[in-house]
Amino acid sequence: MTEFRIIRSDRRTLALQVKDGEVLVRAPRRVTEAQIQAFVAAHEAWIASTLEKQQRRAALHPEPTQAERAAYIQKAKAILPERVAHYSRIMGLSPTSIRITSAKTRFGSCGSNGHICFSWRLMQYPPEAIDYVVVHELAHLKHLNHSPAFHVLVASVLPDHRQRRALLRR
Repeated sequence: MTEFRIIRSDRRTLALQVKDGEVLVRAPRRVTEAQIQAFVAAHEAWIASTLEKQQRRAALHPEPTQAERAAYIQKAKAILPERVAHYSRIMGLSPTSIRITSAKTRFGSCGSNGHICFSWRLMQYPPEAIDYVVVHELAHLKHLNHSPAFHVLVASVLPDHRQRRALLRR
């Protein structure tokens, strides 16, 4: 049986989360320990698969040293505004600001106020993947969702967007 930590709250359903190699069970207060054990047992295959994926990803992308982190941040500050300017001209869309963040779970985000954030971790990927994230976030300036119109806009700029996106999943 997998080791796990239980977080009880006023929620209505059981949920599983695997984060940084730890298995969390989010459970309603009224659910018994036996019900939680059964729930985890029923999801053992998913838990094992998810833990394996996370370990593989961590091996491929180990946490950089302080010096490497500083170099990635410097590279992000040099490259990303230039790439945003390039694709802004092509797409006719301009963000109100660009920020570099330390986000671990997303490479970019776009707020409804036009602010675009990019994680410095994106600099660990090839230029084609970086350009995909830039175009993706710029497209959110026009479509704040992942609707068909959003995907048409991305594809109009990067016809090979699927291959570029796949580079981020390696």
